[in-house]
Amino acid sequence: MSRVLVVEDEAAIAELISLNLRHAGYEVSVATTADQAQSEVTRVLPDLVILDWMLPGQSGLSLAKRWRGDPRTKDLPVIMLTARTDETDKVAGLDAGADDYLTKPFSTNELMARIRAVLRRKAPEALDSAVEICGLRLDPATRRVSHGENEVKVGPTEFRLLHFLMTHPERVHSRSQLLDRVWGDHVFIEERTVDVHVKRLREALAPVKCSHLIETVRGAGYRLTQQASALTA
Repeated sequence: MSRVLVVEDEAAIAELISLNLRHAGYEVSVATTADQAQSEVTRVLPDLVILDWMLPGQSGLSLAKRWRGDPRTKDLPVIMLTARTDETDKVAGLDAGADDYLTKPFSTNELMARIRAVLRRKAPEALDSAVEICGLRLDPATRRVSHGENEVKVGPTEFRLLHFLMTHPERVHSRSQLLDRVWGDHVFIEERTVDVHVKRLREALAPVKCSHLIETVRGAGYRLTQQASALTA
């Protein structure tokens, strides 16, 4: 289930978008100001943001530029949804880092199609490209995990688990979500199996001092943090 953050200060529009997203199976959170949006992104990194330009206080344009300049959010997919229809505004929005630009009034069907398109474009990049966090590097092409000059030996299940966590950093994943995304929803195993493989993954990462990257979020599940100073839960 993809998580979408809707940043919109008009309650009716925010509700319309949220209802359509939830009906399509997305997990949705809503922010009405730039500060609230930043707090949400800091708390849990979404899979995509629908961003209004004109917000109370800081503009959506400034927020998009800020996210593109931050290593943690530089690849965060953003669709700008705004009443500003001039070509210069569209160019400014796309240059600020928006992946797509849609003007109001809008068709909900078109918005949903654009959301699917942006997520499709981003997914292959995450699946095929090598990813590196806090010096820990995972390369799907060579099936290798390394830290500096040191290779990290992980089993095939731990590799898939680490790959998923590294390509979805800072997001909290429940055990059932991890079972679906790593093992597949056709596999029937107990949720505590996830705990076993997380333990094995931490043990494999311990020699290169990266076990702390896998955090336990009590009552919720697990996440991979991008904070090098994080402590193991």
